[in-house]
Amino acid sequence: MSAIHSTAVIDPKAELDSSVEVGPYTIIGPHVRIAAGTKVGPHVVIDGHTTIGTDNQLFQFSSIGAQPQDKKWAGEATRLEIGDRNTIREFCTFNTGTVQGGGVTRLGHDNWISAYVHLAHDCQVGSHTIFSNNAQLAGHVEIGDWVIMSGFANVHQFCKIGAHAFVGMSTSLTQDVPPFVLLNGNPAAAHGVNIEGLKRRGFTREQINGIRTAYKLIYRSGLTLDEAKAALFEEEQGSSPDVAEHIRAMREFLGVASRGIVR
Repeated sequence: MSAIHSTAVIDPKAELDSSVEVGPYTIIGPHVRIAAGTKVGPHVVIDGHTTIGTDNQLFQFSSIGAQPQDKKWAGEATRLEIGDRNTIREFCTFNTGTVQGGGVTRLGHDNWISAYVHLAHDCQVGSHTIFSNNAQLAGHVEIGDWVIMSGFANVHQFCKIGAHAFVGMSTSLTQDVPPFVLLNGNPAAAHGVNIEGLKRRGFTREQINGIRTAYKLIYRSGLTLDEAKAALFEEEQGSSPDVAEHIRAMREFLGVASRGIVR
């Protein structure tokens, strides 16, 4: 346990792998579990029923696993689950879930979380995301894999953002965002497909063109959402499997969007 600074306060009931590093003046509560290779910086507070996976790095002054900011919370043993290889920068606040929201807040793997990011109760964040400084999520928000949240972007409770979407700086979101869409503004407006992001992730020209066609059916054709879903199904049936899976993702998202989509 030599990697734990002498000034850190760690409850005897906490479960830390022997390889975990803990910096000065950090406080870790009794229901915390931290897996191998994770580094916790100085002045971090980790509390609640919180599980942290392998090879994460938590920088100074973050509050991880505190009780949810929800008046309905009545002391239940709700959870925060953090996956592997995440970078969590300074002054982040991640809260545990609520019974009403499923009981758990989750952050997946390989995420880059910049300073002052807030993940409220019951948020579900996928993997390979990037959150720039001051990106804020209200409760029950769902974020797909590879989403990029620019600085000062904020998301209303219960919103969903599909995989590979790009949310521009200072964007205010009150509706759902389909996969692959690039949007910006307050109120938010869609501005096309996140083409540059898709290229960086190895999407082929054929796949990107198929996604652009699907985007046009949703946003540029004048169709209602029900009509757009039918048109997307037809487009999906006539596409190669590599393209069809992405059109299907956009079509299926329209079926689960609960707050209407940004259009």
